[in-house]
Amino acid sequence: MTSATPERTRTVVKGGRLTGVLAFIIVLLFMPIGHALMVLNEHVLGASKLMGAGIMGSLGALLLLLGVRMNGHALRATLLGLVAGILVWTGWVEFSFVWIAEKHGVAPLMDGDEVATRPEYLVMVSSLGLLGSMLLFFLFTSTRCNLILWLQRLLRTNKQMGLRPAAVVHRPLAVVTFIETVMIIWTFYLLLLLAYNPALAGDRHPFTWSVAFGSLIWSAWLIARLLRIHAFDHAVRYAVPTVVIFWNFVEVAGRWGLFKEIWVHPLEHWAENSLILLALLLFMGRYLLDHSRRRRSRSTGSEAAILEV
Repeated sequence: MTSATPERTRTVVKGGRLTGVLAFIIVLLFMPIGHALMVLNEHVLGASKLMGAGIMGSLGALLLLLGVRMNGHALRATLLGLVAGILVWTGWVEFSFVWIAEKHGVAPLMDGDEVATRPEYLVMVSSLGLLGSMLLFFLFTSTRCNLILWLQRLLRTNKQMGLRPAAVVHRPLAVVTFIETVMIIWTFYLLLLLAYNPALAGDRHPFTWSVAFGSLIWSAWLIARLLRIHAFDHAVRYAVPTVVIFWNFVEVAGRWGLFKEIWVHPLEHWAENSLILLALLLFMGRYLLDHSRRRRSRSTGSEAAILEV
């Protein structure tokens, strides 16, 4: 008889009704922090920003490695995968487009005297084909993503190839959260950039309106489902697409000038961004503490049951 692996012995610790709410808030607060981190790296480090970006992405890679090694602790692995995804995306991916845009002198898209779209995002659109290739890979492999599973059923690829949802016990949760974060952010970045392109649609085009309010409605439906999830790690992973889809509406609303995006100007609004970071740390601390208490409580209950037997 072989010994059980950490994944097989992983205990799923469940929380209360606020589990989904806390997961949503935590992932939501990461969005402005990620934006602010990119701007700070660019403005504070100046000529050394690419080195800073490389270090940022490398830190994300190390956190991902740590998360893989902590797969027996579901919530920690999930949170490490989330942070790794944001750091790698911001450091390695976004700044690779910054580097290419600057190297080839790509001009920004202007709206009068204001920059409508920065050069690196114009370059990012060129990754559309690569994104499509990655989505094809996930379409023809085992997964637990509800959207991909729906597409597989629609195209009947699940029956043709004998595909089944990936087993929970064998999944490296940090990697799952990491690739989910990167793919979701990448997908909706490109969707918004295509919508903003005046040659295709434009800021005020009906397509952009449909993206904004369609995302708002879609995220509301996802939030309703998220609130029914009581497993801590599952709630965080489900909150990733929920928040990013909701953030589409925030991005478009900011593009329309309905509010000022303070995370795009972190040096001017350092106090507000500091409060966002503090709130993120407090919510994460509360989340981890609550999770630890429930884990100890469940462990104590199990030991008591064994003694009774």
